[in-house]
Amino acid sequence: MLDSLFRPRSVAVIGASTKDLSIGNRVIKNLIDFGFTGAVYPVNPSADEVRGIKAYKSILDCPDDIDVVHMVIPAKFVPQAVEDCGQKGVKHIIINSGGFSETGSEGAAIEKDFLARAQRYGIRILGPNCQGIINSDAAIRAYCNFTFTKPDPGFISIVALSGGVAEVVHQAFAQMGVGTRIYASNGNAVDVSIPEILRYLGDDDGTRVIVTYVEGLRDPANFMRTAAAVAARKPILAMKAGRTREGAKAAASHTGGLAKEDIATDLIFKKAGILSFRDEGHLIQAAAAFATQPIPKGNRVGIITNTGGPAVIATDVLVGAGCTLPLLSETTRAFLKATLYPEASVGNPVDVLATGTAQHYRACMDVMMQDDSFDCVFINFVTPFFVDNESIAREIVAVNQQRRKPMVCNLMTDKQQWSGVVNILRDGGVPCYPLPGEAARAMAALVQYHVLRSREKEAVQRFSDVKPDKARKIVDKARSTGRNSLAAAEVYGILDAYRIPVAKWRLAATPAEAAAAAAKIGFPVVVKADAASVVHKSDMGGVALNLSSASAVRNAVAQMRKAIIAPDLRFFVQKYLPDGLELIMGAKAEEGLGHAVVFGLGGIYVEVMQDVVFNLTPVSATEAREMLAAIKGAPLLQGVRGQKGVDQDRLTGILQRLSQLLTDLPEIQEMDLNPIKAFADKVFVVDARISIK
Repeated sequence: MLDSLFRPRSVAVIGASTKDLSIGNRVIKNLIDFGFTGAVYPVNPSADEVRGIKAYKSILDCPDDIDVVHMVIPAKFVPQAVEDCGQKGVKHIIINSGGFSETGSEGAAIEKDFLARAQRYGIRILGPNCQGIINSDAAIRAYCNFTFTKPDPGFISIVALSGGVAEVVHQAFAQMGVGTRIYASNGNAVDVSIPEILRYLGDDDGTRVIVTYVEGLRDPANFMRTAAAVAARKPILAMKAGRTREGAKAAASHTGGLAKEDIATDLIFKKAGILSFRDEGHLIQAAAAFATQPIPKGNRVGIITNTGGPAVIATDVLVGAGCTLPLLSETTRAFLKATLYPEASVGNPVDVLATGTAQHYRACMDVMMQDDSFDCVFINFVTPFFVDNESIAREIVAVNQQRRKPMVCNLMTDKQQWSGVVNILRDGGVPCYPLPGEAARAMAALVQYHVLRSREKEAVQRFSDVKPDKARKIVDKARSTGRNSLAAAEVYGILDAYRIPVAKWRLAATPAEAAAAAAKIGFPVVVKADAASVVHKSDMGGVALNLSSASAVRNAVAQMRKAIIAPDLRFFVQKYLPDGLELIMGAKAEEGLGHAVVFGLGGIYVEVMQDVVFNLTPVSATEAREMLAAIKGAPLLQGVRGQKGVDQDRLTGILQRLSQLLTDLPEIQEMDLNPIKAFADKVFVVDARISIK
């Protein structure tokens, strides 16, 4: 569907200009300078030629079979120009101009008009307010864009709404000497969308890795479905902007209200198997490695170096990112001892010394490629004047081109003095980085993608012992009365319907009823004020703990009656559980995505410690276990300093049941199960609240 956009045979430019400093002139120049293999048709009613190419008065005067038309004209003229393109049979239009919905109601009306005309003729629109596309394929050489970076052919494709960020990333690859494949910046994205472009790049054999920048998602569910399908076949590297409240405001103004401060985009990336980055430099460095290197089969790294300190830095970064540095086997160790200088350090890292030769490097690389103990090879290479550095570079290239295991190189050199070394490694497809930390992070990204791609694929469990009809009736009854907060009995009724364990409880209306309820439950108990208008009960004096007698219960209820005035006030009496690890589970509705489920350390410190992790529904057993392992307090679940661990199997089951509950009841807006008391052999919810739409 998008093939003629990215592989056009002819391009027309409506608004082509004879003025050098104009977009309408620059697009023509870029097509010529980049060596576009198709025909170019400038459209200018008052010029005979533009950049030496015959100009046409109207698109209707141009030859037929035009694949792509650039529009570099004021917004008010775009609808009629689209109409003319429709009559001409044009397939795609790139609208570089601005002045549409991003400017207000008048621009939005113009946008609606040209979109309706394009749809009537089956024309696809890229933009408006966009840069366009680039394809470096030698058979195409399409530079349908007004930017300035002329890429060498490569295997990285870039797609982003923001042309500014896309061009920054593109330029960074060029400065690294890394080629790119396809570039697309679609601006306001009123028609051709990011998911469509991702799908196209996923099917493009020349694209090995996709880089994208996201400020907001119009259709997050579609993005997630598409990205998951593509990321299963080739890596997608993404960066999300607008993570802070201030950044979100800036992004929202930039993209016309797409972005908001939230965590949903990060969760989409995680669910879809996308590698997420918080720093554009890290993203760019990682993409350079993905462009030429195979995906590793594990996280075990072998390091070869000719200088000590940088190898130590790389080790710290790699291990911190989840990689391991296995010991050399006795066979490998003996071989290297016999091959390297006697003073060389034969371990992992292997230090061949500054005087190490090409033969020494080759011996280390060959043995690590052959040794099943290693999944990746990391090279530190400083270029001393007393060895043949170009020979070393050629050996690195020779091993790299075998593509047996991924390699990255920390090349520490003066690029001008040792330009021959730089060129050999670059032309040989070896990803090189000037700093050991940068190189290590790039390698770690390769390993992280392996982990994502190797995640256990499993069906989400559906529990058959639940009672969704019971929970549905509770929610429908609350909605029918116009309430958006559920009372405690309703909340615990829903939890009971999904077999989520709660501490024993009863409701009471008076002090006497509360005392009787406590006697049936068994002392000690907790008493909580229960009313739809009371959310933070403890702040209002609505919670009394560890009550060990009937008189204590009656006194607590009497005091709450004085402190809290609410027509629907009742009292929730519950078994007091003094021990156990306090945890939190909960959920927040995410439009178009279901719910974001939370797990972490709970109790009164949850907002202070903020040791929580999120995932999107539905949550599988594997994802639930990953959530338990991801919090900083995970060792507490295992047991520390003589304390017993907690029943993680039960916690995993509760997360899955919670996921099913949320899937069945999409009206739930927010849910807090806090705290959950976890013990070695049991788990209970001891406080919960639910709000509904």
